[in-house]
Amino acid sequence: MNIAHEIAKNLKADCIDDFVDLDYEGRFLRRKKLSSNTGEEFLVELPETHSLSENDSFLLDDGRVIGIKLKPEPLLKITHSNLAQIAWHIGNRHTPCQVGKNFLLIKEDHVLEIMLEKLGAQIEKLIAKFTPEGGAYGHGRTHNHHHD
Repeated sequence: MNIAHEIAKNLKADCIDDFVDLDYEGRFLRRKKLSSNTGEEFLVELPETHSLSENDSFLLDDGRVIGIKLKPEPLLKITHSNLAQIAWHIGNRHTPCQVGKNFLLIKEDHVLEIMLEKLGAQIEKLIAKFTPEGGAYGHGRTHNHHHD
């Protein structure tokens, strides 16, 4: 089985041999067995945990490159006349959130959906790619962070 020890960023499309579709949680990894879109299994074994984006690619030890595509997932699209208030409640729960021009996106969550509806938010369920904000420290994740 091929192993990816490195990540490349912003490679041209003609440099990529295959792709793997990863949802938001799946893009946060250090060591994991994955299967490309053509069915090739490979192991990701990175020196530290990474939060990956669609511009990243895995460099396999045989020289091939597996690009990352964002996998659509169940989300809640939230609108409200006071979106800042809604954003505060979402952030207060440390929930990853993607900010649009007049809306917020969060992963589908029944408990949050009920709370937001009680606050007067309009909720639309959809399937889409999820790219939440990176947060104050640039990670967009709440685990395994440290302050230098």
